[in-house]
Amino acid sequence: MSNLRDLMKDKKRIVIKIGSSSLQHKETGDMDYIRLEKLVRELSDIRNQGKDVILVTSGAIAAGKKAVGITEIKSDVQAEAMAVKQACSAIGQARLMMTYSRLFAEYNQVAAQILMTKNTIVDNLNRYNAHNTFSQLLKMGVIPVVNENDTVATYEIEIGDNDTLSAIVAALVEADLLILLSDIDGLYTDDPHKNPDAKFIDVVETLTPELMEMGKASTGSGVGTGGMSTKLIAAKIATSSGADMIIANSEDIGVLHRIMNGKSVGTLFVANPDESFDLPGFVENLHKN
Repeated sequence: MSNLRDLMKDKKRIVIKIGSSSLQHKETGDMDYIRLEKLVRELSDIRNQGKDVILVTSGAIAAGKKAVGITEIKSDVQAEAMAVKQACSAIGQARLMMTYSRLFAEYNQVAAQILMTKNTIVDNLNRYNAHNTFSQLLKMGVIPVVNENDTVATYEIEIGDNDTLSAIVAALVEADLLILLSDIDGLYTDDPHKNPDAKFIDVVETLTPELMEMGKASTGSGVGTGGMSTKLIAAKIATSSGADMIIANSEDIGVLHRIMNGKSVGTLFVANPDESFDLPGFVENLHKN
């Protein structure tokens, strides 16, 4: 088992996803700058080892709501609620990106923003262009910072959560490792928030139908959109596309260098490349599954 973990040291292209709940103070909803700064420092250090790094970050809507003093988006009219959400995203995304750019600059790294929707992947030309953009940025040594384009995304074209988005990005750029930083230590046999007897699963070598069913329980985060179910969908996309995936707890951002040093942290989903896996088709049917 340690041999599988040792292989992490040799990974060349890493996608890291962090969720909204990991970026904010629970009490106030304000940005947790200490945690953000640690995240940027860890990513910059991985980049300094000559590896490609891509960050998939949540937090735009939360940051926008905070900026204009909205605690929750309430409206009986769905279109109005969507417009408020999209406006908050537009405000928050600019703030979020400004913060990342400043922090990365402290470590002599250049960050770039990429905003995606379902159409970025489903449409062949869009997907080709997105792939080329990522490739060029990584060739330049830039760290792409990715989020869903909530300002334009409606239900029909939204990916829905950043667990899935990060796996789509990993597949698109042919990454060899995806790390999901979450508010949970990894995969358990049941929801550990509710069942104290839930057993931790260290390594998943095959994603069985039983395992996919097991992920229906939520992580209990009220800020993000992704529960364990979305993480297992992400694992399906990532492992089928040839990337290992690790779910680890974001409580200590230093978990990143421990993973990269081959330590046994979180749950490792072993890559299981599937030649027949159709990324655009899978994404097209995301909401229909």
